[in-house]
Amino acid sequence: MKLREKARKLPKEPGVYLMQDARGRIIYVGKAKSLRNRVSSYFQSDKNLRFKTKILVDNIVDFEYIITDTEVEALILENNLIKKHHPKYNIQLKDDKTYPYIKVTLEETYPRIFKTRIVKKDGSRYFGPYTDAKAVNDILELIQNLFSLRTCKRELGEKKESRACLNYHIEKCVGPCINKISVEEYNILIDKGISILEGKENKLIKGLEEEMGQASKELNFEQAAKLRDQIRAIDKITQKQKVVSDKLIDQDIIALAKEDDDICVQLLIVRSGRLIGKEDFIFNKVEDRNETLAAFLKQYYNNVYYIPEEIIIESEIEDLKLIEGWLSSKRGTKVDLQVPKQGKKKELIQMAYRNARYNLKEYRFKKKFKSINVAKGVAQLQEHLGLEELPYRIEGFDISHVQGTDTVASLVVFENGKPKKSDYRRFKIKTVEGVNDFASMEEVVYRRYSGLLKRGEDFPDLILIDGGKGQLSSAVQILNELGRGNEQIIGLAKREEEVFLPGQSEPIILPRDSQALYLIQRVRDEAHRFAVSYHRKLRSRRLTHSMLDEIPRIAKKRRNALLKHFGSLDKIKRASEEELAQVEGISYKLAGEIRDYLDEHLKV
Repeated sequence: MKLREKARKLPKEPGVYLMQDARGRIIYVGKAKSLRNRVSSYFQSDKNLRFKTKILVDNIVDFEYIITDTEVEALILENNLIKKHHPKYNIQLKDDKTYPYIKVTLEETYPRIFKTRIVKKDGSRYFGPYTDAKAVNDILELIQNLFSLRTCKRELGEKKESRACLNYHIEKCVGPCINKISVEEYNILIDKGISILEGKENKLIKGLEEEMGQASKELNFEQAAKLRDQIRAIDKITQKQKVVSDKLIDQDIIALAKEDDDICVQLLIVRSGRLIGKEDFIFNKVEDRNETLAAFLKQYYNNVYYIPEEIIIESEIEDLKLIEGWLSSKRGTKVDLQVPKQGKKKELIQMAYRNARYNLKEYRFKKKFKSINVAKGVAQLQEHLGLEELPYRIEGFDISHVQGTDTVASLVVFENGKPKKSDYRRFKIKTVEGVNDFASMEEVVYRRYSGLLKRGEDFPDLILIDGGKGQLSSAVQILNELGRGNEQIIGLAKREEEVFLPGQSEPIILPRDSQALYLIQRVRDEAHRFAVSYHRKLRSRRLTHSMLDEIPRIAKKRRNALLKHFGSLDKIKRASEEELAQVEGISYKLAGEIRDYLDEHLKV
């Protein structure tokens, strides 16, 4: 209510708002056309809020705001604040410093071109970010082989060096340090290198052809041959590049592929009508495609040093015209942000989507398995059950009780066929009275997976329920209610080791000698062992407390002191009067009474 009242007093001007949690940390940054309307929308009825937004609102304790003159200014400020604070609930690219850039040190008299991961406002020109470090190295190698630019870090001014380095002597540098090339001539080579980085090879080739013709006329055949080799090297690259437009324009094509809460944004880079490269970016723990696309446009183009005249995206997004205007102001000329419905540009979007889908699949596979060899039982289980996903991580559930008392549940975890005990969990059943395995299974499955959703954690590849159709149906019902009905889940009945799958009336019988059957039996048996051990522990604790409560003059405080001191009822039973009297709050007289009671009522 306090936040709702504060939001109602906000101005209706554009600006940026910063949501804070109980520790004062900024957990979300957003921009608004009207601060009052936008911020107030968070604190109304939560019926229309998405799941992630509800979690955000639950964690908001306070907020700050900054008024701007225009909505474009708010957009720019939002980008900068997200980059500065890395808020938990904003969709973010990975830290820009993890991506390599190519830097051209234009502030130097004799510029260098090299790879860097740090971007500064230092007068240099940056190209990137690149997600493929090998592609960066290939481009730099090409430029160096063509133009022999300097790579040393010497400060070259008016004063020249007395001798050149090894690179000059092996013809890997044109020798600006010893006046073998003028500043003007050297900067022509830098401009040619920049043309390659900009994807303007056709323009570069045309200029080189003119230089070669002039050198031939002047009978400078050695220079002409050198220029010819440069043209061939550049032409070899351009022949590999696919022609996607006959208009010779610069374009970026952007499409997304989504699986669970992972999204891959695919960027195809077209320069002068040729597809010269592609970059892919991964976002994790996100829900909405269009929100992710908008976040990518704002964050990516806030950092790049070249924006093409045309950007083609897969779908309409919020603030499309605003972002288009912002991009145009950054470029200095009109940027056309398009959402094609058909034709050649739609085909480019589809090509980008195919690349995104492939890259996302590869990313998820590597994330799960990296360099690990998949266990035979895991591979067999996928094959025998026809599972879409390899069951690398399996979570198994079991219910345990004796005559309806102390009902508990266990969760065990196997990764690549081996138990991962650090991830085991135990549950006391809280909402079910008496013996009801189905209801108990519903409770524990809900508690486990609603918790994963709330924390934004990954689901397992396979859920194994100890039981037949009934227990499996109870678990599936809960998953459906949580919006995760597509999770891979099976039930394992003990009698005939039958495997039940959702929606299938007949069970699957795995080969008796298969590693797949052995694996799920181990998961089931481990879940049962873990549940029974917890049940016994709770039952023993309850009985221990009950017995101690029967001893005269032993209230809760003294009972707990005895248990803390000795650790178990068995050790208390074996303790002497002197040992009992050492416990805080137990006098020698009371220790004698306890000893007498134990001797009379309990067998030692």
